[in-house]
Amino acid sequence: MSDDVETTNDDEVVAEVVDEVVAEVVDERSDAERERDEYLDALQRLQADFENYRKRVARSSDDAATRAAGDLVVRLLPALDAFDLAVAHFGAVGSDELDALTQTRGLVLDVLTREGLERIDAAQVAFDPQVHDAVAHVEGESDGHQIVDEVLRAGYRWRGAVLRPAMVRVKG
Repeated sequence: MSDDVETTNDDEVVAEVVDEVVAEVVDERSDAERERDEYLDALQRLQADFENYRKRVARSSDDAATRAAGDLVVRLLPALDAFDLAVAHFGAVGSDELDALTQTRGLVLDVLTREGLERIDAAQVAFDPQVHDAVAHVEGESDGHQIVDEVLRAGYRWRGAVLRPAMVRVKG
């Protein structure tokens, strides 16, 4: 009988040791899974931060290029104004010079228009202080609304942003 008691005690000791080893392995596995999840979360955050950074840099680069192009166009506006004045001057005469000036002006405006330049030169439209600079006023219908009577100098928008408001005479 003592062999049976010793075998039972040995079996209980082995079972306890096995339970302790299993518990340690389970704890280590849980720790490893928790650590894995922390690393995965950190990696996903880092990946998202990098993607946001990449988008921000691309947006900033595009904005800088747009501003640089807009600055160049602003420096070209006096040349466009000179073309307009020359065409107006030769317009009454009708000559080969007028044709050459008109073609050259058209080529320059076509290139700039394709890149995002928009001319603001419509008369008989509602006055908008965002796009018009009123330098003169004439009496007209006083219904409370002002309209652009004459465009004295064209204004320009570059990709939606006003580069220079149109200089206008307002009626009303």
